[in-house]
Amino acid sequence: MNDLLLVINAGSSSIKFSLFDNTPADPALLYKGQMEGIYVTPHFTAKDASDKKLVDEDLPAALPKSHDTSLRHILKWLETVTAGRKIGVVGHRVVHGGTRFSKPELVTPEVISELEKLIPLAPLHEPHNITPIKIMGELLPGVPQVVCFDTAFHSGQPELNQLYALPYELSLKEGIRRYGFHGLSYEYIASVLPQIDTKAAEGRTVVAHLGNGSSMAALLACKGIASTMGFTALEGLPMGTRTGSIDAGVVLHLINHLKMDAQQIEDLLYKQSGLLGLSGISSDMRDLEDSGSVRAKLAIDYFVSKVVREAASLAAALEGFDALVFTAGIGENGADVRLDVCRQLRWLGIEIDEAANKIRSGEPRRISTADSKIAVYVIPTNEELVIARASRTCIAG
Repeated sequence: MNDLLLVINAGSSSIKFSLFDNTPADPALLYKGQMEGIYVTPHFTAKDASDKKLVDEDLPAALPKSHDTSLRHILKWLETVTAGRKIGVVGHRVVHGGTRFSKPELVTPEVISELEKLIPLAPLHEPHNITPIKIMGELLPGVPQVVCFDTAFHSGQPELNQLYALPYELSLKEGIRRYGFHGLSYEYIASVLPQIDTKAAEGRTVVAHLGNGSSMAALLACKGIASTMGFTALEGLPMGTRTGSIDAGVVLHLINHLKMDAQQIEDLLYKQSGLLGLSGISSDMRDLEDSGSVRAKLAIDYFVSKVVREAASLAAALEGFDALVFTAGIGENGADVRLDVCRQLRWLGIEIDEAANKIRSGEPRRISTADSKIAVYVIPTNEELVIARASRTCIAG
């Protein structure tokens, strides 16, 4: 039976996967895992739906180090645990959909060609999203594939929130505009918010997707109207190794006075900055919290201050807000970061329940007091489920 649905989320050196049973009313997770360090020391891990680790191994050194080898290994392992059941649909996360794609699309040669045209808009992400689509087409010929876009959720934003103050023709002809990212995460939060807080779902919500990549978005009736990220995944909040927003004049200074070329600047902005650059220690918030060093504290304080300022900016876009939602790695697990952010937003009427904030749970939970004017939640995100649902709907349609 072709009743399995595979979700692929590929990066430059890793491939995450989730395998779903596609027969229930809602796709049900069976297995998940990833291949890390693809071009250095490929390492494969896999878990079942209860988070029990089933595999934790390096690939044999003799195997070629490539996305192709990694995908073949993942598929071979999945065959051993699915007892003859077959994959009937493959869904892919694609970072950038440009102005062309605002909803999930069935993969065709024409779609792949259009995706390749978007590589200049996301050169560090898009090629690694496209490669597995082509490989899976060869490994599973005839199996339909669906692409789901991180930019799609934001495509309905008001034009004012999509523009830069550049000549208008650059937006129309060259696609230089604010796209926003992490849309699959925001889409998941919007899908579950009505069951958690009706007032927030029907009203105004600020969502903080805080992780190695971080952004925030303003939701009005669960629709995106503003985001901190723009043309690329660099803008907005500082991240693990990315700068966040920076004066464009700094880039000109790096070119004109420090004589840095485009590749050097790209590496600086994407890989050497953010928490890593400020701390000089690590891009991982957990390492910084454990460090106790002055620069680690500086990096954390800088990150928190930017989350606070962006929350206030999004509050202005929404003319106030009813709920604040934390999600993603830091948002879900960083109790100290959440506490610091909420304390600095007390002027908006936020009162955090410190005991509730410390509770570690994989379930959605409220961490604000009953008297808080703004409800504050921690809601674990699930981008893979969003892709699985969207892929099923796209195929059915």
